[in-house]
Amino acid sequence: MTDSTIAHVRGRRVWDSRGRPTVEVEVTLHSGMSGRAIAPAGASTGSGEALDLRDGGTAFGGLDVTNALSNVNGEIAGALEGRDARDQAAIDASLVALDGTPNRSRLGGNAIVATSMAVLHAAAAASRQPLWRYLAGNRPVRLPLPEIQIFGGGAHAARRVDVQDFMIMCPAAGSFTEALEWTAEVYRAAGALMKDAGKLQGVADEGGYWPAFDCNEDALDTLMRAIADTGLQPGKQVGISLDIAASEFGRDGHYTLALDGRTLGTDQMIDMLGRWLDTYPILSIEDPLAEDDLEGFRHFSQSYGSRCQIIGDDFLVTNADRVKAAASQGTLNAVLIKPNQAGTVTEAHEALQAGKTAGFGTIVSARSGESEDVTIAHLSVGWDAGQLKVGSFSRSERMAKWNEVLRIEEALGPQARFCGWSALPFTDRPR
Repeated sequence: MTDSTIAHVRGRRVWDSRGRPTVEVEVTLHSGMSGRAIAPAGASTGSGEALDLRDGGTAFGGLDVTNALSNVNGEIAGALEGRDARDQAAIDASLVALDGTPNRSRLGGNAIVATSMAVLHAAAAASRQPLWRYLAGNRPVRLPLPEIQIFGGGAHAARRVDVQDFMIMCPAAGSFTEALEWTAEVYRAAGALMKDAGKLQGVADEGGYWPAFDCNEDALDTLMRAIADTGLQPGKQVGISLDIAASEFGRDGHYTLALDGRTLGTDQMIDMLGRWLDTYPILSIEDPLAEDDLEGFRHFSQSYGSRCQIIGDDFLVTNADRVKAAASQGTLNAVLIKPNQAGTVTEAHEALQAGKTAGFGTIVSARSGESEDVTIAHLSVGWDAGQLKVGSFSRSERMAKWNEVLRIEEALGPQARFCGWSALPFTDRPR
């Protein structure tokens, strides 16, 4: 028995940013050190990702997690107590084997990922290091390029506009701190424009403004105006990033737009996005096509991959094998990394490493249902992911993560390096 031996595993019900039940796990070691983590939950989900275990029935709309908690406090605790928290890969493998399903549906993806992350926190605590440094070891680290939502749409805002996230990236900033400063100014300017135009409806799931635009292009035009109103240069200093989340409105090569009722074929969808790329300084597009549209992804990537980051989320579901297949097929050049989508920390890291091996951009990402948990901020730095996406520039479950990276940057002091443009996997920069 060592100081890093797991003594107790305890699950408890806490509440996420949408006021829904979720799972928190606390792992206590024999040394008295402990770690805890909270499972997030997505709104738009890929068909291949790990599944949360919910109770069903009438309580909390069927979303209670008492069964998942029973699994944490029963089977999972029994399997992990007495194990060494430092052996993350072996612990995660045992969780996967204990569950025994391909999508974590027996014990619950929420129970498993919260446990996996809590073990990681406990191991870092036992080493007397912050989590990012425990993950990095002696390797130098970089601060990630943030991808920050300004307008929320899609499943995050009742499909008021089709695109799920209208975001900005600040690759020309000199530091993570400056990237947030520029974002704060754009966010403020966008809010003022929305208010003056009478189009501000509140905030969406991830803290971005909930818009009343008449079309997707209105959001892009307003975002351009907001950037310009700050005195920053669109394209050269601040770029646009979109999460189309096309699986939410597309299937079998057909895409039905909510705003005007049009149904587009794959080629028409690609042409529309191509026009946007020609018109606006778009640096990144996530899930431009539905997860079942392999040929569409290949065509889009061949046409635009040299000038734009093309991210797979629903298409890849943080799965290393899918990332490797996408690299060999030429369908993407970037992967979104969501630990709860994969199921465990180890599986998420394997997907990230597969992306790096392929020369992909790698983006550690939050979910729409979040909490004060800041694990992903540490993963983005400790794994040298290059990019971090946690939602908007409001609401404390989002700001907790941005603020945590600020603390890491301060702790690094003169050694702090910001990824900036180097995080993006293409060479043709806007001029």
